[in-house]
Amino acid sequence: MSTRLSIILVIVCILFGTTIKAQKTKQLGEGDAPAPALLSEITWLEGHWRGEAFGGIAEEIWSPPLGDSMFFSFRLIDDEGVQFYELGHIIQQENSLLLQLKHFSKDLKGWETKDETVDFKLVDKDKNAFYFEGFTIERIDKNHINMYVLIDEGDLREETVFSYKKYRP
Repeated sequence: MSTRLSIILVIVCILFGTTIKAQKTKQLGEGDAPAPALLSEITWLEGHWRGEAFGGIAEEIWSPPLGDSMFFSFRLIDDEGVQFYELGHIIQQENSLLLQLKHFSKDLKGWETKDETVDFKLVDKDKNAFYFEGFTIERIDKNHINMYVLIDEGDLREETVFSYKKYRP
């Protein structure tokens, strides 16, 4: 995770108190290979999701798998409008999955450099969750998911949860 994103998430978590103490995220040990998985195993993530986070609305839209990837867009909206965006994908990489994303300010200026992405290797999976390094996607049921993001900055090591419901306009 970029230093800039870590700092912003720490500040937001302190201001809005949306951290949780339960440990739902995992990390690869040094030298451990990513867990084996197929993109077809996470197709339940496809769809339009909305929830509350950081005092506003968090929205994610996930495409169906195509071309060895599932594309997504994210935006956080509060009373002042869009706060930031993310674009990314989960890709099939050899026999595992990799979650990659880039952040953009509300005026679409990138946070990461042109060639930089924030990468999360797959650590583990079970029938209802995919555990990427510091980022867990958990299926509650067909209409609800949780995403847990680990904030690890200095002495602060806490998770933030995004609870989503399938959105049907």
